[in-house]
Amino acid sequence: MPFDKAAALLHEVENANPSNAEELEQFRIKYIGTKGALKDIFAEIKNIEPARKGEFGQLTNKIKQTAEEKFHRIKEKIEEEALSNIVIPDLFAPAEPVQNGSRHPVAIMMNRIVEIFLRLGFTVEEGPEIEDDWHNFSALGMPDDHPARDMQDTFYVAHDPTHLLRTHTSSVQIRVMEYKKPPIRAIFPGRVYRNETISARAHAQFHQVEGLYIGENVSFADLQQTLLHFAKEMFGVATKIRLRPSFFPFTEPSAEMDVSCFICEAKGCNVCKQTGWVEILGCGMIDPVVLENCGIDTEKYTGFAFGMGVERQAMLQYRINDIRLLFENDVRFLRQFESTI
Repeated sequence: MPFDKAAALLHEVENANPSNAEELEQFRIKYIGTKGALKDIFAEIKNIEPARKGEFGQLTNKIKQTAEEKFHRIKEKIEEEALSNIVIPDLFAPAEPVQNGSRHPVAIMMNRIVEIFLRLGFTVEEGPEIEDDWHNFSALGMPDDHPARDMQDTFYVAHDPTHLLRTHTSSVQIRVMEYKKPPIRAIFPGRVYRNETISARAHAQFHQVEGLYIGENVSFADLQQTLLHFAKEMFGVATKIRLRPSFFPFTEPSAEMDVSCFICEAKGCNVCKQTGWVEILGCGMIDPVVLENCGIDTEKYTGFAFGMGVERQAMLQYRINDIRLLFENDVRFLRQFESTI
C-alpha cells in the first residue's frame, strides 16, 4: 500500500542518524537526491483514490521536509566540529628567520667584468639569443665550410637552418657596427650555446663578455694596454700579462692572453699547471673584411676585439673544478659565495 510505504519511509528518515560527512552524503543521496526513495513515493500518487490524494501529498511533503531539516542540522553540526578542531597558530610567535640567498658566482664575475669596462668608457650592448646566419657567421668572415658551422658545434632551429642559438656574442658586435657610427666602444655580455658534450670542463650553455673598440688610429698597443688595465683591476695590481699568437677568423693579428697566476703568484701550482700563467681570453685586431661587411670605412677606422668566458673566470677565482656545478642550482653550493643583496 502507498500509505504504508510512505509511513515506513518517514520512520526510516526520522531514525536515521549519520555521524560524519560521508554518512551524511549517503543520507542526502538516498532521501533527498533526485533519484532517491522519495521519487518512488511520489510516483505512487497516481494509485491513490482522489479523496485521499491530499492526505498522501501531506505525508510525502513531511518526509521531504524531515529529511531536509535533518540533513542541514547535521551538516551544520559536522562543520562546527571541524572548525573547532582547527589549531590556530600563535599569531604572536616570532617568525621563522628568512635565509638570504647569495649571488651566483657567474653573476658576480659578470658584474665585476662589466664594472671594470664601464669605468673605461665602454657601453653595454645586448642582442637576441636566437640569431641568423649572417650576424653569427657570415658577417664575421666565416666561410661556408668553416668548422664552427657544423651541426656538431651549433644548435640550429628545427625546420629553419638559417637561424640558430648564437654561438658567441660576436653577433651583437655585428649588429652594433651596423647601426652605430665609429667611434664605438662597447662590451657584449650574454649567454651563448654550443652543441658540446657536457663534462667537468665544457657545457652546452655558458656566458661570455666580448668587447669592441673602433676608432681612428686604434692599434694593437691600445688593445694591449686596455687588457693590461683589465687584468690589474680584475686580479690585482701585481698581475702581468702575455699575448701568444693565435687564430680567429674575424681578427688579424690574433692572440690568446695569459695572466700571471694570481693563486700561486706565478710560482707554479695545479691551476696554472706549474707554468705560472693562466689563459683567460682571446683577442685581436678586427679583420678589415668584418668592418667592410658592416659598412665601416677601413681606410679611416681600425679596431680591436676581445672575448672571455665568464664561467672560466668564476672557476679560477673560486677554485671550482667542475663547470656543471654552476648550472645545478644547488643552494648548498651557491651559499659559499658572496653574500647578498
